[in-house]
Amino acid sequence: IDFKGVNMVINYDLPTSAVEYIHRIGRTGRAGHRGKAVTFFTEDDKPLLRSIANVIQRAGCPVPDYIKHFPKLQSKQKKKFIKKPLTRESICTTPQCFLKKAKRKTKTTKENIKEKKKAKEDKSGSKLPTVSKS
Repeated sequence: IDFKGVNMVINYDLPTSAVEYIHRIGRTGRAGHRGKAVTFFTEDDKPLLRSIANVIQRAGCPVPDYIKHFPKLQSKQKKKFIKKPLTRESICTTPQCFLKKAKRKTKTTKENIKEKKKAKEDKSGSKLPTVSKS
């Protein structure tokens, strides 16, 4: 898929191989245009980082020295990571204030529905037949 005008890609999880990294960031900078790619990584991603750093360096971009000195990944480890990528906790990029607001709105909506049901029940329950005394 070719998306025109993509000038930035953000990877929230590190790709498992340099090829996958190139594929992901290839959405930016098409047809001679410039683009940026930001990739977040954790301590668990360190083994995968060196091969991606090599690709970045060969493209002429700066790579921090500490990344260059990470140990090289063995081929067995590479295969393992490709077959079964790291599992991560799900992340949420929605600001907490929006989540709280949505939760309050949902709670209010549920309370309104309960009140309406109760009001209907009260109306239908109050129409009991009355017995007249004679």
